[in-house]
Amino acid sequence: MNMKKLRIAIAGPNGRMGSQLIKCVEETKNIVLSVIITKSCFNFEKKNSLIRKIDNFNAKITNDINSVINNFDILIDFTRPENTLKNLLVCYQNNKSIVIGTTGFDESGRKIIQDAAKKIPIVYSSNFSIGINLLFKLIEKTTEIIGNSSDIDIIEKHHRQKKDCPSGTALTIGEKIAQIMNWNLKESMFYNNINNIAIRPPKVIEFSSIRSGEIIGEHTVLFHEKNEQIEITHKAINRKIFASGAVKAAIWIEKNKKEKGLFDMQDVLNLKNIF
Repeated sequence: MNMKKLRIAIAGPNGRMGSQLIKCVEETKNIVLSVIITKSCFNFEKKNSLIRKIDNFNAKITNDINSVINNFDILIDFTRPENTLKNLLVCYQNNKSIVIGTTGFDESGRKIIQDAAKKIPIVYSSNFSIGINLLFKLIEKTTEIIGNSSDIDIIEKHHRQKKDCPSGTALTIGEKIAQIMNWNLKESMFYNNINNIAIRPPKVIEFSSIRSGEIIGEHTVLFHEKNEQIEITHKAINRKIFASGAVKAAIWIEKNKKEKGLFDMQDVLNLKNIF
């Protein structure tokens, strides 16, 4: 008996994550790349060397998600906030699942995602790597134990083209620390730079951002006590980790028959109660 394959749509194939997502979907069993959504689809198939290498490639390439709404089961979107929200609206209107890896949403954008999840299943995460999600849990536990006696710093590094700052992952780390410390993150965020030279106040999380070269993503959290320091670091070596995590999330939605709800990689990896 032939098992029906899960049909995946990918938005933004020309972006930094696009080719990785296409490759990962093609390498994963029991799923198929059925739709590619791109702003400029003119000669896309001919110009994209990865597409030319795929045997029996028959995904529909379009700039209009509405025209292919019946050709996919789950959309994976790692584009930009304004574009992702447009695609989310179409998914919401047509009861389609979506995996969102886009970062840089403002409060209004996050609220739209939360509201949409009341009707459709959404996996929304600032970072889809297994390692960074383990780091989240280590940070939470470390904060519980020594947060009150430590200066806490978050240092993140990314490629020079990244627009949002701090990174979505750094903000997620900050949110998790602030929640455990019963702080308001907006009030606790502190930047010490040439425009804000000041003695470090108490009860803050200091953020530092570096934009340089082709750094894929590095995040370090420092807990500095009086006589010792704990440093927890995650470095992404290849964007494939994010793509494979997003595909894993899509399969998780289907496997668990999720009909609605807002989930993240902690749910996908079953890390909620690891400690």
